[in-house]
Amino acid sequence: MFTQLANDLAAARRRDPAARSSFEVALTYPGVHALWAYRITHWQWTHGMKLLARWGSALSQHFTGVDIHPAAMLGSGIFIDHATGVVIGETAQVGDDVTIYQGVTLGGTSLEHVKRHPTIGNRVTIGAGAKILGPVTVGDDSRIGANAVVVKSVPPNSVVVGVPGQIIARSNATPSTPPPDLQDAQMPDLVGLSLQALLLRVDELETKVHGQRSEGHVRPSPAGIWSGEDFSI
Repeated sequence: MFTQLANDLAAARRRDPAARSSFEVALTYPGVHALWAYRITHWQWTHGMKLLARWGSALSQHFTGVDIHPAAMLGSGIFIDHATGVVIGETAQVGDDVTIYQGVTLGGTSLEHVKRHPTIGNRVTIGAGAKILGPVTVGDDSRIGANAVVVKSVPPNSVVVGVPGQIIARSNATPSTPPPDLQDAQMPDLVGLSLQALLLRVDELETKVHGQRSEGHVRPSPAGIWSGEDFSI
């Protein structure tokens, strides 16, 4: 257990550029506190002290804003950044070196006493607000985009975006020890790309039929800005 606690502390130091010292992380990071509390309550759960484990888990949730069921299976080197609103259900399994951002839910979709929560592979990055629901599997080295909703299994080395989550195979192989994949601004817009392809096809067809393309299509400017009337927010 003490090795796991040390690994949780080291993971926060490695993956958060705002961390200035191990002492600061140990004193002020609710994500680390939540993981430490989970390590203790999980030990209690597996040694027959289930009521004590649930009480400790509820106490940890009150102070950290993170709800981790003590029966969940969490690996080594996990980092929960900012922590607030993270929920990890009873039958969830999370691999090693996983990075989880605020507002993430690893939730269930069944009321049966069966495996009903996700299984997350190693070195997965789960963006802020993402929801992974049901007994699905997210393969190693995958990345779940912010606010994505994942309801089906994801192959290794994939990117998932959108609602419901759309799976994209990475074009380049991921190194065996990659840094956390944090570039949210570079996530693909699948709907936008599809609409752009359709508009280009319509332009081609109209040019063939009428000799010129129509200007009546609603589309953004070359800079990616949509025009429209001002409105009150």
